[in-house]
Amino acid sequence: MDLRIDHPLALLLLIPLAGYFLWTWWQHRKQLKKNQQIVFGIRIIAVILLVFAICAPYLLLTVKEEQVLFLIDRSASLEGVEERAISFIEESLQAKEETHLVGVYSFASNLQTESMLTDRLEHVPELSDMGNKGETNIARAIQLATGIVDLKKATRIVLLTDGLETKGDAAEQLTKLSDSNVSIDVVSLSQTVAEDVSVNSFTTPQVAYAGEQQQLVTEIESTTAAQAELYLYENDQLIHQEPVQLEEGANVFTYRHVGQAEGLVKYEALVQVNEDAIFENNELTSVTMVQSTPRVLIVSDREEGSAIASAIGTNSVKYDVKSSNELPSSLSSFLHYNAIIFDNIPGHLVGEEKMGVIEQAVKNFGVGFMMVGGENSFGLGGYFKTPIEALLPVEMEVKGKQQLPSLGLAIVLDRSGSMMGPKIELAKEAAARSIELLRDGDTLSFIAFDDRPWEVIETAPLTDKEKAVNTVLSIPPGGGTEIYSSLELAYENLTDLELQRKHIILLTDGQSYTASSYEDLIQAGKENNITLSTVAIGADADASLLEELSEWGSGRFYSVLDETTIPSILSRETAMISRTYIEDNPFYPIIYGAEGWNALFEAGVPQMNAYIGTTAKQTAMVIAESEKEDPVLAEWQYGLGRTIAFTSDSTGAWTGDWARWGEWPNFWQTAISRMLPTYNEIAYDIRLDAQGSFVITDPTNQAAFLDIAVVNEFGDELEAQLEPISASKVRASVEADPGLVFFRITSGDGTIYQTGQTIPYSKEYELHPPNETLLAQMTERTGGILLEEPEQAFREFTMKGAEEQSITLWLVFASMLLFFIDITIRRFGWGFLQTIAKVKKTSNDEETSGETNVAQLLKEMKKK
Repeated sequence: MDLRIDHPLALLLLIPLAGYFLWTWWQHRKQLKKNQQIVFGIRIIAVILLVFAICAPYLLLTVKEEQVLFLIDRSASLEGVEERAISFIEESLQAKEETHLVGVYSFASNLQTESMLTDRLEHVPELSDMGNKGETNIARAIQLATGIVDLKKATRIVLLTDGLETKGDAAEQLTKLSDSNVSIDVVSLSQTVAEDVSVNSFTTPQVAYAGEQQQLVTEIESTTAAQAELYLYENDQLIHQEPVQLEEGANVFTYRHVGQAEGLVKYEALVQVNEDAIFENNELTSVTMVQSTPRVLIVSDREEGSAIASAIGTNSVKYDVKSSNELPSSLSSFLHYNAIIFDNIPGHLVGEEKMGVIEQAVKNFGVGFMMVGGENSFGLGGYFKTPIEALLPVEMEVKGKQQLPSLGLAIVLDRSGSMMGPKIELAKEAAARSIELLRDGDTLSFIAFDDRPWEVIETAPLTDKEKAVNTVLSIPPGGGTEIYSSLELAYENLTDLELQRKHIILLTDGQSYTASSYEDLIQAGKENNITLSTVAIGADADASLLEELSEWGSGRFYSVLDETTIPSILSRETAMISRTYIEDNPFYPIIYGAEGWNALFEAGVPQMNAYIGTTAKQTAMVIAESEKEDPVLAEWQYGLGRTIAFTSDSTGAWTGDWARWGEWPNFWQTAISRMLPTYNEIAYDIRLDAQGSFVITDPTNQAAFLDIAVVNEFGDELEAQLEPISASKVRASVEADPGLVFFRITSGDGTIYQTGQTIPYSKEYELHPPNETLLAQMTERTGGILLEEPEQAFREFTMKGAEEQSITLWLVFASMLLFFIDITIRRFGWGFLQTIAKVKKTSNDEETSGETNVAQLLKEMKKK
């Protein structure tokens, strides 16, 4: 028994009271008589008792009874372990004493009573049926158990569980038990599973298109090697069945399915084996929003037809094959397609104006784009510093290359008056790009001409690119046109140079007559390893002469009616001076793991012959690269669109064994699937959180105004409890069985959005070892132990129960009694008390005398 007080600070009142009483005593000590001193002492005692009453004192009385609650985890993760739990409790009851109150309860998602707290329990009763075994909520079980017991008594909760909670937070509940009489002991249970197969994950595209090849990826976990049967369903119709050999651990199977159903499509994966411990984890569902059949634009100039179209086939996505000169120029025409593929198309046949339109379609409208290699593509296609280069995951310039041939480039540019305006500006921009493609140390000569040549940049190794570019961009237009003398000067400048490759590019929009022989000039240059390419700008240029010059000079002729193609032409010509852009040594590409591509390359890849050298951009995802660490296959996100660079070709000349590979059609199907837009008109993001609720994100920050309805597969509307989290998020708690649920979300303006979400089987059906960390935490934080022997459940309690007995009223009563005595003495004096004492004594004497007389009378009667 202990004496305790709730408000010890009230004792500070004794300090001023003690001072007051001492001062009073000191002032009147000589005048106070003995009787007055007694009264003064009574008054002091009464005040002290009253102060102690204010402190709320109580007696802590030990409670002998002790409570032991057995909580049996009967969730699905401990299916078949109930007998072990019952046996443990039966054995422990042998150590029960008379002071013990015992109760037995079981739990899964909720707590139910098997035997109420009693001191008469000798055997465990037959356990009642457990309703929902699909969840484990240890926190709720502990919370309800502490509500059942008398917290004044020492309490021990014996928790028989594996600690694998799927709802609630038991660790948070432990905080509420601190400084209480409740301790938790744990009996660790686990389910012994010899053979089990489970579908760990089943993924399908979030958004797909009718006719698109979709990848249905199933991951199956097996405890042992086994033969199984895998079934795949689309809207409850079997679409694929195959026997699969499972190895111990994770097994991944990918099935490529060309779906024709549209709207919200349900897919289901089911695995069956002969021996299986848990059937509930053998299937999973997924849902895909399948939109109308996508359309792809394949741009190809091959006379024999597009090799990509042949590989794709006619039973998948819809596609159009167009040549480069059939490309539309309006944005709306490009938006008719979901993806665009450039199959070895040179940039000068496209033009930068159309490139800019394609870039907008990709960036702002989510159209996919893919460039396929070849001798007219990437850097060799003149895409350096174009809008197409901006949207691709690779740069056209090859960086870090060693042992490149020594180069000499002479640009001969017409600056006559007819070139005034966009022509000369684009020509100067083209020349500037060519200079940027050169390396420091390459030889550059730049000649501008009208009626006579002007050597703008003298022939010399390039040391300052920026200065050279600025010089070229500052060239003004001039007068007439005289080609021969300028071309002759260019040949003279390159003739005596000891370079491996020497090239001249002539650009003009006019005609020029001369008595000199172009053929002799060019033939002499060829003997000195000088080549010539010509560009005829506009309809007035002497195209026949320029074409003839390029043939004599073993170069290329370009007839340009669209001035915007000039930069691509010069970029292409500069790139083609060095054939090091083409890597033509056979090799096996190095493959890196990447979402969407893994299944395609899991069995390895065949040999490839050649590719065009490029440089991967910093944030690009390289899926395959060469032995020289050049990207062969790369992708990235550009705005709303996804773009892909494949630096080998589509015909098999460069791809080699790839074109004869069994996965070749799937390669193009995968590439198209990766490019197709995956965004929705209203991008509500719906995710299932760890607590089994759906968190809906509204990018317009109007989540509080959404009308949300949830329906199961059978058309039954489910009750959804909505809880706003923030302006952009709301939580929807839905009680539904595993499978699919469908959301209908209506925004404030009446727009309706529909989607489906998968509710997987409960984590109860996943195989995990006991959560030893949580079990240890529960015992350590509450003063319990991990029980090994049944009799330990009734070991001596370290904490004792106690009941508080308040003595405040008794102190107040005693104080009031003393005050009454004090008042009585001061009102009536000591004589009054003496009178009461005398009256009481007289009464007692008379009673005693009467008793004596009666006794004497009886004695006399007996004598007679």
